[in-house]
Amino acid sequence: MKKIYIYSALIFAGLFLTTSCRKDFDKINTDPGTYNQSSFNPNYLLTSAEQGYTGSQDFFYDTWRSNLIYCSVMIQGFSSVISYWSGDKYILNPGYTAAYFGFGEDASTGGDGAYPEQVRPIEDVIESTSGKPEYNNVYQVARIFRALIFERITDLYGDVPYSQAGLGYYQKIFYPVYDKQQAIYTDMLNELSDASSKLNLTGGDVVTGDPMYKGNLTEWKKFAYTLMLRMAMRLSKVDPATAQKYATMAIGNTFTSNADDAFFLGQAGSSAVNNRNSGVLTGEGGQENFYTRWSQTFINYLKSNNDPRLSKIACTNLYTNDATTTQNPAYVTDPAVQKGMPNGKDLTTIPGQSITLDPSFTAFTDYSFPTPQMINLAGPTFILTYGESELLLADAAQRFGIGGSAATHYNNGVTAAMTYLGEYDPSIAVNPVDAQAYLTAHPYNAGSGLEMINDQYWALTNTMLDFYESWSNWRRTGYPVLTPVNYPGNNTNGTIPRRFPYPVTEAGSNTANYNIAHNAVPGGDLMTSRVWWDSQ
Repeated sequence: MKKIYIYSALIFAGLFLTTSCRKDFDKINTDPGTYNQSSFNPNYLLTSAEQGYTGSQDFFYDTWRSNLIYCSVMIQGFSSVISYWSGDKYILNPGYTAAYFGFGEDASTGGDGAYPEQVRPIEDVIESTSGKPEYNNVYQVARIFRALIFERITDLYGDVPYSQAGLGYYQKIFYPVYDKQQAIYTDMLNELSDASSKLNLTGGDVVTGDPMYKGNLTEWKKFAYTLMLRMAMRLSKVDPATAQKYATMAIGNTFTSNADDAFFLGQAGSSAVNNRNSGVLTGEGGQENFYTRWSQTFINYLKSNNDPRLSKIACTNLYTNDATTTQNPAYVTDPAVQKGMPNGKDLTTIPGQSITLDPSFTAFTDYSFPTPQMINLAGPTFILTYGESELLLADAAQRFGIGGSAATHYNNGVTAAMTYLGEYDPSIAVNPVDAQAYLTAHPYNAGSGLEMINDQYWALTNTMLDFYESWSNWRRTGYPVLTPVNYPGNNTNGTIPRRFPYPVTEAGSNTANYNIAHNAVPGGDLMTSRVWWDSQ
């Protein structure tokens, strides 16, 4: 099993170079004594670009606000009664839904969000290596990673800056156009195909600035094809022909075991902790410890199926009481007592020394929380896994009749989705024997195949704490079938949101292009409107 370590020194160097390059481009372009493209190794920039994607380092608020405060609770993986966890109640908080986009968040620092923290660094790598044979492999890895970055941005918002994004210094494009999502997906798929074919696995430059796979190009090739499969299947509803074309291309080239899983390990006690998922759930985030739990929907799904993951990923009494962040060493993992918290509830008074709960609540310590092994600050941030790959192949086989047996891929995917938990900590790995017993008790049924496959995909991505992907795949497939909440004053008429609205700050900074995109969203620039691949 691969362990993917973060190198603090490289991160620091990458951040230093990236930050330095951005503060005064003109000076750097004319001063031969200053770092520039001819005097530094672009591997350092690759480290910074990869790490920015995870929300580690200081890049925290965009992923916290989007992945946890919105996606996790909208998709009913988590539940929260904290007032500012607006996604649980389908209430629009423009500052939070805009956070992942990132333009205009903080003019003094360049802002949080995907564009300043992910797009700009990866474009730096691409521009620094394009046309340079001595950096061919770094260039191809950067192209693959760029596709990963933009997949998430466009999945959240729809039409977004793509072809001109991050090119202000290089091409003097400071007001990028918003490309259509269909064109973005077409180009991303082409990029993955071309870049993967040009990786030199037997020679060429060594990729040293890669904290994800540590320069293993065989793994990067598998990663590219697995990402291609995920992107292809994202189009299954709106463009099945293109979905089949690229899924067929990916078949036979994707991940083959949990050893291929892509993740980053955090470093506790440093700026590279696992912020994306666990930082706000381990004593670092205040109220989250007290009032955020696994959703009743998710826990009931696991309990009703006698799923062996339940005792590995859920516990009660993690904290000694409802007013402390001190963990209880005698926390309880007994599946029989696990209890998910319902979505759409709230506190009836502001939290304080005396807490009055909604009448349906018991003590918060009685609700199921992720086990300590899952929320370790030094733990993994999962990017893409073998379990996802196999379940997507099962979907393709069931839906399109390609790539072999849907049942075989389903069984592989479910087994991987259970056993991979050992990558958090060996103590919570599901024994393969227990995984097989589960499959024997719940055999694949082609008549309800798509529902079974995508229910399992939801369960897997929930345990990965990758709620972005849970939400995207739910929008694509409609599974699992969820019962929306209808909290008073919500912004969606009691329906689960389908996208994030654009940042209103874009109206003042990239006005003309923002107006075109804002006005072109079918149904309006709202949480209830749909991105292109989700169109009915």
